Amino acid sequence: MPQIIFETLGCRLNQIESESAARFFVDSRFSVSMIPPTAASEVLRDVLVCVVNTCAVTQKAEQKARREIRLLLQKCPASSVIVTGCYAQLAADKIAELAPRVAVLPGLCKDRLADVPSLLSDFIETHEIFSAEDFSNLLTSTLFADTKSHAGKAEASFRLATDTFLAHSRSSLKIQDGCDSACSYCAIRIARGKSVSLPVRDVLSRIASLKAEGQNEIVFTAVNIAQYRGEYDGAYYTFADLLEKALDETSGVAFRISSMYPELVDDRFCRIVKDELVRPHFHLSVQSGSDAILAAMNRSYRADDILRSVSMLRRAKGNAFFACDIIAGFPGERDEDFSKTLELCRACGFAYVHVFPFSPRPGTRAFSMTPKVPSAAVRERVRLLSDFALQSKMSYIESICGTTVRAIAENAKEGDGVFHIRAVTENFIHCRVRCTGISVPRPGSDIRVRILTPCIDAIRRGDELEAEAELVR
Repeated sequence: MPQIIFETLGCRLNQIESESAARFFVDSRFSVSMIPPTAASEVLRDVLVCVVNTCAVTQKAEQKARREIRLLLQKCPASSVIVTGCYAQLAADKIAELAPRVAVLPGLCKDRLADVPSLLSDFIETHEIFSAEDFSNLLTSTLFADTKSHAGKAEASFRLATDTFLAHSRSSLKIQDGCDSACSYCAIRIARGKSVSLPVRDVLSRIASLKAEGQNEIVFTAVNIAQYRGEYDGAYYTFADLLEKALDETSGVAFRISSMYPELVDDRFCRIVKDELVRPHFHLSVQSGSDAILAAMNRSYRADDILRSVSMLRRAKGNAFFACDIIAGFPGERDEDFSKTLELCRACGFAYVHVFPFSPRPGTRAFSMTPKVPSAAVRERVRLLSDFALQSKMSYIESICGTTVRAIAENAKEGDGVFHIRAVTENFIHCRVRCTGISVPRPGSDIRVRILTPCIDAIRRGDELEAEAELVR
């Protein structure tokens, strides 16, 4: 029975920060689960602390956070519930009103999760009966107090780090946090503060530690990787500098770039990513294909820049997997603006589109922008983009059927006397790999698989499984 439960909502940064915080609890000899209870779960009376790492990218994300907090309060009636992350940064008072057992830790001070295990141990030793409300009050009055003077310090942003993972077979390395841009729709820059970067030597040291733990792939993770400026011997490295340095000084580990802006792509960057240890998978932050809407969003690029970036990367990296983010229904988006977005997605050949309807965020300029796009029109645009994304992904997978690619093994499962493993390929296809007559690779192993066929029904349902594959020796 777990004593500590983590619920992680939102981005990859939140995932790695939760994994890192969980490691501090494990090191203090607490049993930890990264799988939260569901509405169908039984009541868990032995849980001492639940940690909810929240997202605030949309109103829907905030609503989900509140639902999950209430569910944990119900399913873990004897636990203190710590709420942190971006939503906690933006709405601390509102969250604190949910229940006396809730303790709010603003996202900019999330590193203080590392100090909770020792405080919890001391509390247990000095109290015959554990009171969740008393422990939450202790957190609020001591460890979680005076957060304003602490928030946003660079050293705090990178304190949560780990080289072993409880819930992931592929490792992530946070190298940058915050954002200095002022996109008109984005509250994350408010929630995560100004851009800060992990110094180059620290990045290289953490890569070495991850490799020593047997990690075969590292995902460089950031809020805005184009703003990486890591110190190195008195100079400041860009992300291209860092990637080149990491490739020069590391062997036997592959690198994946989590997400990036089009302006990061130039001739030098393309020369660097030609290295076989850079995964052929690029996720671009696009948002719109209309220059008028991009200007209203205060984005730093235009549609031609996106098309140029994809074209350059495709020449450098062959049949790479390209993905993007799109906002549908931004204020003032006309039918012709949306048509340009759809045309750009087709021209770029995006194999995955993360599309979501515009969500007005308080504190941003877009919150009060007009004219608003009617809800019915927004839903139709989301549908059209989703239909395109579905067909594009299936077409991409069909185009690579029969090819052999590298992959990272994840979990294994036996069925009908045959073992299958889940794996994520170098070009980011989530596949089920049949293992017949050969040993089953351990999670995290670097393997070779042959793509057999797309899992059409699973893709249509939105499942993570996308292709069937076989293990190649």
